[in-house]
Amino acid sequence: MSVSKTELEERKTGKDLYSYQKGAINKIFTAFEESPSDYHLLYQLPTGGGKTVIFSEIVRQYLKHHKKKVIVMTHRIELCKQTSKMLTEFGVLNKVVDSKADLSDQADYSCFVAMVETLNNRLNDNKLDISDIGLVIIDEAHYNSFTKLFKFFSQSFILGVTATPLSSSIELPMTDNYDELIVGESIESLIENGFLARAEMFTYNVGLTSLIVGANGDYTVKSSEDLYTDNDMLTKLLQAYEERSKGKKTLIFNNGINTSLHVYDTFRRAGYPIAHLDNTNTKKERAMILKWFKKTPDAILTSVSILTTGFDEPSVESIILNRATKSLTLYYQMIGRGSRIFNDKKTFSVIDLGNNFHRFGPWGDDLDWQRIFKSPNFYLDNILSDEELESNFRYEMPDELRAEFANSKDVYFDIQKTYVSSIRNGESSKVVLERSIEHHAKICIENSEDVYDALALAKKLGDDIDFRIGRYTKCISKSTFNFVEWLKGDYRKKLNSYLRNNFDEVFEAIHGYPPED
Repeated sequence: MSVSKTELEERKTGKDLYSYQKGAINKIFTAFEESPSDYHLLYQLPTGGGKTVIFSEIVRQYLKHHKKKVIVMTHRIELCKQTSKMLTEFGVLNKVVDSKADLSDQADYSCFVAMVETLNNRLNDNKLDISDIGLVIIDEAHYNSFTKLFKFFSQSFILGVTATPLSSSIELPMTDNYDELIVGESIESLIENGFLARAEMFTYNVGLTSLIVGANGDYTVKSSEDLYTDNDMLTKLLQAYEERSKGKKTLIFNNGINTSLHVYDTFRRAGYPIAHLDNTNTKKERAMILKWFKKTPDAILTSVSILTTGFDEPSVESIILNRATKSLTLYYQMIGRGSRIFNDKKTFSVIDLGNNFHRFGPWGDDLDWQRIFKSPNFYLDNILSDEELESNFRYEMPDELRAEFANSKDVYFDIQKTYVSSIRNGESSKVVLERSIEHHAKICIENSEDVYDALALAKKLGDDIDFRIGRYTKCISKSTFNFVEWLKGDYRKKLNSYLRNNFDEVFEAIHGYPPED
């Protein structure tokens, strides 16, 4: 697909379409013509690709050539309003069926936009005439709340649209409710042709084995909040922001209101412009916060789920995933909030504090959506567990700290490899930590002029020490909290003692001359 600059600038209103959007519409109408009237078709297109634009044009053409009506279903009131506005831009007169809607004039409309729960209530009460509905469009079709309405539209053509054709429930795979999937333009193609910004991913390895998976298949809010409200995690979040996102307009996604409030307090105390938003805010508060976020260049907005769909702020420059998720859909939705192109914006930052990158791969990876649609369990069963993910981690020094060890060629020490080697040689497992301490001492001395410099550097190795202790306790299968904490303290004491007792000798071995007095 090649796109001219003229075409990129072409779509000033909702009525002009890009070539890939026209191609999708042609494929969908071909399916209309070749399939029975009760066919269920699913269309996939990445967030930011213009799903609403595509199905609005489909509605316009359908009503022009057919004598039946259309219903568009959404799961959020914000999406309902946005969809209605877009349809109006396309010249489609439509009626929003919300809880306050007066349906006495429904005969005057050929197109209705409704939230799933409201529509369900109206249909059960026989308040809406659907006898001549020929086309049903379902936005964000991966949500299972829509399937209960299918019984009302047994003779209608159903078109579901989604960025991720993977059901929100393992028990209700999408292949059970849709006959066919049409895969749209890939994220990589949309990036290459200037329709989406490219994500620059920064991952920070996080220990997630304390998290609990709930009945919905994702991590529980309670276990997430226990982890992400911890001072160490809040400090890691702030440091990650300062390293990668400082000064950028930033969205922070959390799993739990309490976590988001802790994040708000942490950033506020650090002097950064931040606001918190969740589903308990009033409409007026929400509007004020989003207005502030839009006009403030370095604004930070911490939230809980509420901005994953139905929210579009192209000026967002950084996304922070301050949570872990087992949901591929949620992973793509969160990152997608930063992917809109805006002025000269060609890239955006993504900071991952939930090992999501390791779990799902890069955003925009070449996923086989057809296979995922047909065999979702095959895909889900092959996602690595947290234990497996963490067993593959290796500690990477932050750039600023690595600069302080510039004289050292390699600052990484493989605990597991050393453990296996020592056991094979009939040695005690204790030699693993002894050799680790010697390595830490060596890199401290390589970058110091005297023992006091070395001791100061050793104090900065806390994260690396904790990582190595964690690896060691997994190797020896002994990891009670008190034992791990004792090991961490004992390691630090022994490292300091080694530096004091051996500095001169190691310094001379490294440099070929003794340290200056």
